[in-house]
Amino acid sequence: MMNFSTSPPPPPDPASRAAHEPAVRATGLTVVRGTRQVLRGLDFTVPRGRITGLLGPSGCGKTTLMRAVVGTQAKVSGTLDVLGRPAGDATLRSRIGYVTQAPSVYDDLSVRQNLDYFAAILDPGRAAAERRHADVARVIADVDLGTHADALAGNLSGGQRSRVSLAVALLGAPELLVLDEPTVGLDPVLRRDLWHLFHTIATERGATLLVSSHVMDEAERCHRLLLMREGRILAEDTPDALRSRTGAETVEAAFLHLVDEAIAAGAQSQTGESSRDDSSRNKTSHKETVR
Repeated sequence: MMNFSTSPPPPPDPASRAAHEPAVRATGLTVVRGTRQVLRGLDFTVPRGRITGLLGPSGCGKTTLMRAVVGTQAKVSGTLDVLGRPAGDATLRSRIGYVTQAPSVYDDLSVRQNLDYFAAILDPGRAAAERRHADVARVIADVDLGTHADALAGNLSGGQRSRVSLAVALLGAPELLVLDEPTVGLDPVLRRDLWHLFHTIATERGATLLVSSHVMDEAERCHRLLLMREGRILAEDTPDALRSRTGAETVEAAFLHLVDEAIAAGAQSQTGESSRDDSSRNKTSHKETVR
């Protein structure tokens, strides 16, 4: 005879539940700038502990989407949850690292002074001094700027300044890193090393990365992709799944295939609307003739 317990099951562990929730969930995400819709009702998710690539041509809305995720974008509608909180919530500030396209550093401070300053904002107080010192040393090593740590940021190359911005974003070990075209202008060796770092951050530290690019070969380095065009999501899947779905050999070819499909669907829709309009006009004309 089997024994059945009459006691209710234990409640789910909130931490375990949160770990299975996506880092970012958007429903009907829309951004309007003036009279123009920049983002057009986007639905997507960004899984935790993975690298999600946000790819598409310049002007398609990638930066606007990222600004919405970190909570700095105005005129946002729809639902956008980040790490279990509404985007822009004050509790998210220390949990998200954000790297903009333009390096966000003080030119008249050294690399180390820049990092010391931002570390003090994130983790203030004398009691945290040793922890801040270790954090600054860690991120300098992460971005390979040890030999330039005491150089003025204004005297660095563009690529080095970009790495300082990345180091600032890595302070405090954020749960979500939002990186807007972090490899633009970098040489191939440095690009390779940065992508190795991104994978280390995701796999060993469990962080989530949302990385934008208009360079399609970087798509192959991501676990998952969001392909954008004209403010819309064309596809959301893994690189392998996108290649399989379109029969393409590369993600770039898959993207172009999806663009062609979208253009054809748009043209067909316009043709259908035009035919309905013509039919309506003909019926109206016929009625007037009969009268």
